[in-house]
Amino acid sequence: MKIKQSILGFCVLLMILVGVSACSRSQQQSVTLAGSTAFQPFAEKLAEVYMSTHPNVRINVQGGGSAVGVQSAVAGNADIGMADMLTLPDEAKVLTATIVARDGIAIIVHPTNSMTEMTTQQAKDIFSGKITNWKDVGGSDAEIRVFSREEGSGTRKSFDNLVLETEKVSASALFQNSNGTIREAVANDANAIGYLSIGLVNERVRAVSYSNVDPSNENVKKGLYPLARPIFFLTKPGVNAQTKGFVDYVLTDDAQKILEKEGLIAAK
Repeated sequence: MKIKQSILGFCVLLMILVGVSACSRSQQQSVTLAGSTAFQPFAEKLAEVYMSTHPNVRINVQGGGSAVGVQSAVAGNADIGMADMLTLPDEAKVLTATIVARDGIAIIVHPTNSMTEMTTQQAKDIFSGKITNWKDVGGSDAEIRVFSREEGSGTRKSFDNLVLETEKVSASALFQNSNGTIREAVANDANAIGYLSIGLVNERVRAVSYSNVDPSNENVKKGLYPLARPIFFLTKPGVNAQTKGFVDYVLTDDAQKILEKEGLIAAK
């Protein structure tokens, strides 16, 4: 009899615990971010820190590219769209745009490449396909393999506007869907060239100077390095409290210091 009572008591306790857990999950509020793959790892870091002090809020961070960020925010599929573009498209006019950081873009080559600097014209001619051999810019006699980002990428749109201007990217360019895959492609090809966020340059690739200026966050801050763009959070007017709470947090000094430590430039 006592054993039956113990088992019954245990079952009741288990049901109570399961009920409390389910209730806790149902009370948890979620915020979904989508868009810029350049900002995605930084957003994930901030989300991790934010959730550690806000256990009732779940931050879901997704990529897809800046175009997806704009479209998702407009359609309401994401609470916050992330976009890294020089200028936002017309469809984003219905959204509230908040600059949360700035980001420089570095042109990268393989560490064994002898190229250390590049003029604005050389960069334009290489990425547009007018120059196809490294020997034409002082390098070895080898075909240049151009890596660029996919359509819809904010990094690509910014790079095209800043470097290519009215030219089109080379017809032989190979396309990658993130900064990380660009870095890996260049790291594994001695004759490759690509571009990515300054904060994501590591020892596996080498950034070259552009127009006699080294690609660094300090030079972006000073206005010396021209390849840079803002990073936007895009929201619909009248967002819910949990979404506003996360946007406000990203603009705090603590969050901005995290972004700077991770390789971005503070918004203010």
